[in-house]
Amino acid sequence: MLVTDTAPPAALPTGLRLWLRQGENLLLCSILVALMVLPLLEAFLRKAFASGIPGATTLVQHCTLLIGMLGGALAARDSRLLAMSALPTILPPKWKVFAALFSGTAATTITLFLTVAGIEFVKTERASGNFLVGTMPIWWVQTVTPIGFALVTWRLLWNASPKWWGRAVVFVASGVLVWFIRDCGTENGELTRAMAFDGTALLLPILTVALLRVEPTDSGARLRILWGSLGLTLLLVALGSHLPTEPTKLVWPAIAALLVATVLGAPIFVTLGGAAMILFWGEDLPIASIPLDHYRLVTNATLPTIPLFTLAGYLLAEGGASKRLVGVFQALFGSFRGGPAIVTALVCTFFTSFTGASGVTILAMGGLLMPVMLAARYSERNALGLLTGSGALGLLFPPSLPLILYAIIAGSKVQAAGVTIEKMFLAGLLPGLLLVALTAWWGVSRGPKDAGDRPKFSGATARATMWEAKWELAVPFVALGALFGGIATPVEAAAVTALYVFITTVFIHRDLKLTTDIPRVLTECGLLVGGVLMILGVALGLTNYLVDAQIPDKAVTWVTGTIHSKWVFLLVLNVLLLLVGCFMDTFSAIVVVVPLLVPLGSAYGIDPLHLGIIFLANMELGLLAPTVGINIFLASYRFKKPVMEVSRAVLPMQGVLIIGVLLITYFPPLTTWLPGWLGR
Repeated sequence: MLVTDTAPPAALPTGLRLWLRQGENLLLCSILVALMVLPLLEAFLRKAFASGIPGATTLVQHCTLLIGMLGGALAARDSRLLAMSALPTILPPKWKVFAALFSGTAATTITLFLTVAGIEFVKTERASGNFLVGTMPIWWVQTVTPIGFALVTWRLLWNASPKWWGRAVVFVASGVLVWFIRDCGTENGELTRAMAFDGTALLLPILTVALLRVEPTDSGARLRILWGSLGLTLLLVALGSHLPTEPTKLVWPAIAALLVATVLGAPIFVTLGGAAMILFWGEDLPIASIPLDHYRLVTNATLPTIPLFTLAGYLLAEGGASKRLVGVFQALFGSFRGGPAIVTALVCTFFTSFTGASGVTILAMGGLLMPVMLAARYSERNALGLLTGSGALGLLFPPSLPLILYAIIAGSKVQAAGVTIEKMFLAGLLPGLLLVALTAWWGVSRGPKDAGDRPKFSGATARATMWEAKWELAVPFVALGALFGGIATPVEAAAVTALYVFITTVFIHRDLKLTTDIPRVLTECGLLVGGVLMILGVALGLTNYLVDAQIPDKAVTWVTGTIHSKWVFLLVLNVLLLLVGCFMDTFSAIVVVVPLLVPLGSAYGIDPLHLGIIFLANMELGLLAPTVGINIFLASYRFKKPVMEVSRAVLPMQGVLIIGVLLITYFPPLTTWLPGWLGR
């Protein structure tokens, strides 16, 4: 997943803008703190007094809803919504303007419809008369859904262009699309179509004249703008005369336009939410079900584990834990041939397992580990390939967020009813260790053979570094001990982990200052979580459409009738999942693809835990796919190397990991033995 770090243009006086920004950040930080404190307080009162906080679970679930919508709105404010395409970053300046306007128009239109759908959802919930806690109506909190989407809509429009004329173009184009889509298939659809497109054509010359008054100054560029405006005007008039108004005839053209917007930089949640809305629109079904699905997923009882474990990962990454852990692994493995490669694999695995985002690991750890690799006389290409490939290794280790999300999504299906977070954590351990071992082996094989400048192993140094990093080394034991020890629920275990890391970084090591660093880290965590939760919510709307259309049942019938061997099916599955991993981020792929795969896996007798690890291992591979994998672009950005150079560097790692994925696929006990032995 990609984020942009372009600061949005100023819309308000500087003082007021900063005040509003700080207010939003503070509100998000407060909700994250409440999300951490409430489960801990509930667990304490339950153990000490056999009586917890009334409605605590419901309050925690709705804190996740608030974080999702507010975090998403702040991510839109800072132009940091997660996107799949990196094409806009390499386009020439002139094409960047077009890409921003096109994708901005699509994004603004779709989020505006999501806002309207959110309002309809709240109206329905208000009429139901349900309460959140005590006499507090639940719709009071649910109102954050349309408010959040409205804020995202405004900010997407504003950030589509730094120029007022660009925003005007997006505003007018979005308005035309909303007007046209709203009346498609109605009696006045023909009139609406003609008025919408001809009205846009009349506005184009006005916008063109306004543009020419301010920029550009080159006469040739002015002439091209005039001719382009005239041509677009004629095209719109022609479309207004010939474009059909029946939604069923417009579904695939609309999907195609949405895919173009995605390639040009539209956020992932816009792609998934837009696809769901277009399909619902084509079937004349109410789009209010999309925010309803969003609400149901985001308020899932175990979903608060995602922001809490992410918070723990961010606190570790922002503090001095990375340097202390590198010191430990250097002391333990630095004397071996390829020791720095082993260190790189282990450190990256540790941090990715907590943040759940391999990109964060590459961006945060790259500057620390690359000098270590080069100092050990690794070639720049091998160091680049190892760092890029190691970024995704932690996805199979607890408490990785994809493991949690797979358990939530797959566990809701009848065919995988026994899948739990605890079992997924156990299922990922041995396959994860296999991939780490293969990565380390490849790194060792590329290391210098002579031992001339390798440090000698020192037991005293190893003990000293381990003692210094003892608090960080204990983090996995705290998380898993609370979970598997039967003393805490998954959410409470996540809250314990977040609190433990908070105390360690702020009060023990004092890496982060309470009043300055912690608000910044909380805000960064909230931005990432908000962007992810918006993706998950709208993706569920698309998934439910596919389920209602009986796509999983049809897929099972067709595949089982075509492929009769379980082993051939697994090979085909790996190829398809690798392609999915190339073009979809891990989180949305879990929500959209897993409900389709679980019935297929069941038809071939594949254990759903095994299926989940195969799925996630292929997602790791997809992140490294040459020229399209998201880790390729992030490494290119972090190390300032061309995309093709990074792609070539990572190819050997890709081959090594493919071997690991095939071993995971065709040797099921590697996944199922631990859950069968220790699972509850």
